[in-house]
Amino acid sequence: MAETGRAAPGRVLLLGLMSCLLAGCAGSYAHSPLAQGEAAYKAIPAPTDDGSVPEYRIGPLDSVDITVFQESDISAKGIPVDAAGDISMPLIGRVHAAGKTSVELADVLADKLGERYYVNPQVTVSIASSVSQRVTVEGQVTEPGIYTIHGATSLLDAIALAKGETENAAFRQVAIVRVQNGKRFGAVFDLNRIRRGEDRDPQLLSRDVIVVGHSTGKQVWHDLLRAAPLLNVFAQF
Repeated sequence: MAETGRAAPGRVLLLGLMSCLLAGCAGSYAHSPLAQGEAAYKAIPAPTDDGSVPEYRIGPLDSVDITVFQESDISAKGIPVDAAGDISMPLIGRVHAAGKTSVELADVLADKLGERYYVNPQVTVSIASSVSQRVTVEGQVTEPGIYTIHGATSLLDAIALAKGETENAAFRQVAIVRVQNGKRFGAVFDLNRIRRGEDRDPQLLSRDVIVVGHSTGKQVWHDLLRAAPLLNVFAQF
């Protein structure tokens, strides 16, 4: 005899889960202010075709070597960058270094020395040590955390440092958030397209934050698979 009246509790739960999954109840950056598509690569570019990467920018707690040609008295090695991003140098005092490349800082120091003390000083700056080369990886990764990076590092490199994505990761919803020149901005990338070689792998900079999105649809599906034995029991009532 056919069943009449209300559906069995297990079937109601099963239908509810399936409805949620088919409706695509996953989070989305569709209405986010973060750049997407080609605009994402304008905001956070990949390495250029010649393989060059953005020049390193000095950060707080780094140290630098400063050489003034034929002026050993004011040249020094291992000058610390303090927590405020400043260095202290003879004759010219404190100079803000954080956020500058070594070439940009050398130009600033040459200008200041040339204002009162030297004629056309030749200044070179090199990075003695760096402790600010770190990125943060959050969201649906196996081991979220702050990771030290060395040299050129891409988005896929950072995901690998965090031991890969979780089963509920939204591959098309991976955001990189960056602060540069006092401005905060970001972009969204599709890991699947990057892995297939259809999109470029964006280049990370120190202090970038990577957030791997959460897929509600995937979670519903995985929850459904885990609950299937229990639902079968309920369905019999």
